[in-house]
Amino acid sequence: MDFLQPTSLTEALDIMSAHPEALPILGGTDVMVELNFDRRRPAQIVDLGRVAELDDWGAENGRLRIGAGVTYARLIADLGERLPGLAIASRTVGSPQIRNRGTVGGNLGTSSPAGDGLPPLYVSDAEVELVSSEGRRRVPVERFITGPKRNSLAPGELISAFLIPEAEGPQQYAKIGTRNAMVIAVCSVALALHPSERQVAACVGSAGPTPIRALDAERFIAGVLEEGNLWESPRALGDTALRRFGELVELAARPISDVRGTAAYRLHAVGVLGERTLKWAWNDYCGGSR
Repeated sequence: MDFLQPTSLTEALDIMSAHPEALPILGGTDVMVELNFDRRRPAQIVDLGRVAELDDWGAENGRLRIGAGVTYARLIADLGERLPGLAIASRTVGSPQIRNRGTVGGNLGTSSPAGDGLPPLYVSDAEVELVSSEGRRRVPVERFITGPKRNSLAPGELISAFLIPEAEGPQQYAKIGTRNAMVIAVCSVALALHPSERQVAACVGSAGPTPIRALDAERFIAGVLEEGNLWESPRALGDTALRRFGELVELAARPISDVRGTAAYRLHAVGVLGERTLKWAWNDYCGGSR
């Protein structure tokens, strides 16, 4: 096995062009597990830890462009107020040591439906930036992730960044596990309010082959808010509306049973999480977080 260490993005892309099946690694929090258990044995590993271009973020055309190498710890510290949902999810990832190494870029590369960083990207309609020696392209996150641990990365491509709008309203994320962190999600729900679009976005994680937007739940609550003129005159949502929203979030899920939980448990849990995250976010909106 060859271990290659480029010091610039250009050098990394040259290496990927010469070795398109090479395995990129940065934080290594998922990749090293597979290597240690001998589930993968690539001919080349490309260590991206010295590629400074991946370790930066900034504003671009009204959105935030966040490098694939920005760690969970930096997301929490630098972007917690701008991206509260992603920051909440990042706090549930592993231990402080893992958060100091792991990245949302790694979540995207692994494309596991249990990745905590993915549902917050879905509810904000994020894009994934991919680069190769032949150029750059951007793909909506829902099109980038194509199945469990499958994505649309082409041979020789790297994930360079993701682009996401700054939150304009309250956001939430919640997951079920044996504890709040240092655990893979049994299931999760991300939720974001988009007041300018008069929309509530919800996404189920770890309860289907990919993260899944709960579109029927979104349409239902949009009607409730519109009918009650609640965007302009916010007040608490009734229990009936909250419960029905949770039921529709549950119907969006397509879980399986595995060692972490049964399909029936996941269905029930995502319904509860859907109801709770909507209640928390809407109460924040009513309390003046607009």
